[in-house]
Amino acid sequence: MQSHTSRATRAHSGHVSLSRHAVDTARLAAPLAIAQLSQMAMGVTDTILLGSLGPDALAAGGLGANMFFVVVTLLQGVLTSVSVAVAHARGADAEERVPGIYWTGLVLSMLLAVPAFVLLSCAEPILLAFHEPATLAHNVGEYCAVLRWGTPGSLIGIGMMRAFLPAIGAAKRLLWVSIGGVFVNGFLNYGLIHGAYGLPREGFLGSAAATAITVWLTAFSLVALLHLRPRYRHFVAAARPHLPLMGELFGIGWPVAITYGVESTLFLATGMMVGLLGEAPLAAHQIALNVASAAFMVPLAIGQAANVRVGYWAGAGVPVAARHAGFVALALGVGFMMCSGLVLITAPRAIVGLYLHLDDPANARTVALAASLLGVAAVFQIVDGMQTVGSGCLRGLKDTRVPMLAAAFGYWGVGFPTGYVLAFHFALGAKGLWWGLAAGLASVAVLMTLRFHRISKRLVEISVARAGDRVDGASKRVA
Repeated sequence: MQSHTSRATRAHSGHVSLSRHAVDTARLAAPLAIAQLSQMAMGVTDTILLGSLGPDALAAGGLGANMFFVVVTLLQGVLTSVSVAVAHARGADAEERVPGIYWTGLVLSMLLAVPAFVLLSCAEPILLAFHEPATLAHNVGEYCAVLRWGTPGSLIGIGMMRAFLPAIGAAKRLLWVSIGGVFVNGFLNYGLIHGAYGLPREGFLGSAAATAITVWLTAFSLVALLHLRPRYRHFVAAARPHLPLMGELFGIGWPVAITYGVESTLFLATGMMVGLLGEAPLAAHQIALNVASAAFMVPLAIGQAANVRVGYWAGAGVPVAARHAGFVALALGVGFMMCSGLVLITAPRAIVGLYLHLDDPANARTVALAASLLGVAAVFQIVDGMQTVGSGCLRGLKDTRVPMLAAAFGYWGVGFPTGYVLAFHFALGAKGLWWGLAAGLASVAVLMTLRFHRISKRLVEISVARAGDRVDGASKRVA
């Protein structure tokens, strides 16, 4: 294996081609995308098995699981800083710093589990404060009371390891453990819900227990793979966590968590406004959003890969390669979403048919509306892919606070007002709300891409100027 220094030297010489960047980014993103889809598959499994118990169990379990994943996902945003720090250290050929980052990140993930645990413990009073039915709030509270014990495992296994493993070149380990987790979760869900395989019968609470157990098994498996494989053991050698480093990781990561929150609340608010329009628009919205969410996993993974690759070359002091890696990742994300959008435009009814019976007259309005929303989603997806990859590129440069403000402006200053006006003042309904989402995502995509262009260009100019100064200094010494 060639050293990082030799790779950096090759980049200085212009020998890292754009095609090489594309191959390396795709190779890193592919297992991450499958891992993301595996996590979605776990949610689908939970929904299907809870549905067998009736609508009450499905409503309580579905809402409880959503609360869990929203809380955990926001806190996982803080841990994205781990991949940035590791990538910079490896790029700078300073792998001796990686164990300190690992152990500090591990402690940070356990500390972040505390607020998550507290929030999930308060699920029932929170729902009652929003005037949810008392029975539903009680059932969700019970579900979250079980699920909260999985928060440390989720933040370690999904948050910390999903950030750390790609940065050390071990993303495939995350892939196989994630796929295995889908089957383990399905087995435990069915067994604990129905009392099968000799397991106790816990009803809908069995689904919560299954998810909590699965995320802990995932965390233990990934930690064991790191510590037991000789190839990776030097990355996790014993090291003392550093409080200043933890502060640095938190400083890079908390704006990412806020960015995730700003985006997720926009989608939540949009869903609530669609609900005001009736059951058919809400069902169509859920179908289109589910399709878009599945496709989004690919550019999300490309953004995570861009985070690592841009961070690596920035740490290596080769801003030209960091800039090229970022723009190649943007091209890959946009290219995939354009292909995905083409499918949505050419076969919308076939896609809707995966969710509803097309021949049932009772579904006619929902089918037509869902098909039209998929047409909007074709545009929506392209800018959604661009903004998430652009955000990953900026994280690689440790730039997270201005992107957070850009996201808040784009989503709530552009997206929400546009959707509201189109839906309720121009009578476009759900389609207007989706055009609002597209407008918000497009504005964020443009802002993220322009900022990456400006910062990476400035870093290249600084690098060129310093190289010129070194040449001038050497010439004077020779003279």
